Amino acid sequence: MAATMKRWGWRLAGMTVGAAMLLVTGSGQAADLTWTGCGITKNAFMDEIAKAYEAKTGTKIVLSGGGATKGIRSASAGTSDMGGTCRHWLYDAAGQKHPEEKDAVLVQVAWDAIVVVVHPDNPVSDISTANLKKVVDGQITSWKELGGEDKRIAFIDREGKESGVGHMFRRLVFGDPNYDFKARSLEVKASGAVEEKVEKTGTGLGLDGVSSAKKQAVKILSLDGVAPSKENIASGTYPLFRPLYITHHTNPAEEVQKALAFMLSPEGQAIISQQGTVNLEEGKTIAALWEQKKKDLGL
Repeated sequence: MAATMKRWGWRLAGMTVGAAMLLVTGSGQAADLTWTGCGITKNAFMDEIAKAYEAKTGTKIVLSGGGATKGIRSASAGTSDMGGTCRHWLYDAAGQKHPEEKDAVLVQVAWDAIVVVVHPDNPVSDISTANLKKVVDGQITSWKELGGEDKRIAFIDREGKESGVGHMFRRLVFGDPNYDFKARSLEVKASGAVEEKVEKTGTGLGLDGVSSAKKQAVKILSLDGVAPSKENIASGTYPLFRPLYITHHTNPAEEVQKALAFMLSPEGQAIISQQGTVNLEEGKTIAALWEQKKKDLGL
């Protein structure tokens, strides 16, 4: 079992080894589990994970969205058995966790990447990091400056700075989670709404997680000439990679530990990969890169 754990690169945050080694079998009927949070994680693989887990054990995982912040805080408060997040905890100036997030444990189960999405008919296929910064800062306002038509860019943004995409984009690109975008934007409340608006807006541009975006009717741009393919994310060639986490309370119930063990098992990790998301084994190369990036970002 130790060799299997090493081979699959399980990254446990707050789980005991014993909990991760729990065998999930299809016996008995347990109460439903609730999961809430990151829409990107939900769209990426949680729908399929929930189906497989119920088929194997008889236990339902009832899924609801709400965003990364809700995924962390509902787990911390114990109002949801589990959640999903594509960002880390928030910290104050003294380095303390946000009081509404301090009792949440984050368990990495996969890798994602932040991407730029546009309308499918947009002729632009690539954007540089330098120009992307200028777009969100309002210094570039026309698609003509990016090789497209002479039409104003409609920047579609998540409201606030605590969303998984917005928070991690600010950290990865600007090195500041509190960075203020200066461009005029249409603000929406969820990543799903960003995708929907971009699908319907010919001049739209939004930021999204690739694990969800690839399942939507949007066009995903390359960044600095590098496509956010599964292979490029797994190798670290595409730079804006980030972990995807399952959250739970510091004192999880046994059934929560079993569900997490399933997600971290070869069977669960295979489901994640089959859905097009980089699983832990596939992302072992970027695990070391991420550890260095965390130090650089002060995480």
